[in-house]
Amino acid sequence: MREHYRHWQRIPTRWHDNDVYGHVNNVVHYAFMDTVINTWLITEGGLDIHHGQAIGLCVESHCNYRASIAFPEAVDAGLRIGHLGNSSVRYEVGFYPEDRDDVVAEGHFVHVFTDRGTRKPVAIPAGLRAAMEGLVVA
Repeated sequence: MREHYRHWQRIPTRWHDNDVYGHVNNVVHYAFMDTVINTWLITEGGLDIHHGQAIGLCVESHCNYRASIAFPEAVDAGLRIGHLGNSSVRYEVGFYPEDRDDVVAEGHFVHVFTDRGTRKPVAIPAGLRAAMEGLVVA
């Protein structure tokens, strides 16, 4: 349900997102997850993707499909955090057709934050962690 998500981003579909069956292909939903998560990390969380010492690496992703969408529809991507650990975070994303309440897909995406050079896990940076706490759901 829409009210279970803390952050929203509208993502337009593109002509080439449709597959031969006339709907947005399943792999595109993973790109949508990447888009909403990384946009939030950069704009709201202050993550410096080019020069920051800590980087988030995807270690797990999953998506359940409930219904189809097709170009030229836009999708509203709802974002929340289901688990916030010391170095890892589990984002949960719900996809809704614009201005409608029927979910078309739900997924999760797990980042482990690592040192840019060594790729060893590190604590989520304090400023980013503080921003993330606003997305946590109980």
